Amino acid sequence: MIRTARPDDLDAIAALHTRARATYYRGRAPEKVYGGEAELARSREGWARAVARAGSEGGVFCAEQDGILTGVAAFRTADGQSTLTQLHVDPAHWRHGTGAALHAACLDAWRRAGVTRARLEVYEHNTRAQSFYASLGWRPEPAASRSGSHLTLWLRVGDPSGE
Repeated sequence: MIRTARPDDLDAIAALHTRARATYYRGRAPEKVYGGEAELARSREGWARAVARAGSEGGVFCAEQDGILTGVAAFRTADGQSTLTQLHVDPAHWRHGTGAALHAACLDAWRRAGVTRARLEVYEHNTRAQSFYASLGWRPEPAASRSGSHLTLWLRVGDPSGE
């Protein structure tokens, strides 16, 4: 089930975010970048801001199965463009359609808001995520495809009728 995130989800969201990030940063970045109590607290604060601004400025969706949070996605919207700022699936739930369902919820929200283009940044070593996004139509824009250690991808958001 996909639903809008609530403030009482914050502890579970931050813990899931930390677990997911560890899978692609471990061995490539210092642990303090993706783990530990300080990073967990920083993550929770960031997610609290995202949940609070949901509405016309963006949204946060949670995937839930049997009362357990299995994934989360967040985006910000301005000037007809959205940025998918986060999309994480608990590693125990990879390859079960959770990420695709979260992505579909974001697409629906973007279409309803009249968004025509979306962007995201993905860690250059996270090839699993890059493949996932490519399968959904996200593409690099050659003129602006890097942001430090991240690749920038773009998606044209079509009309829900397919036109």
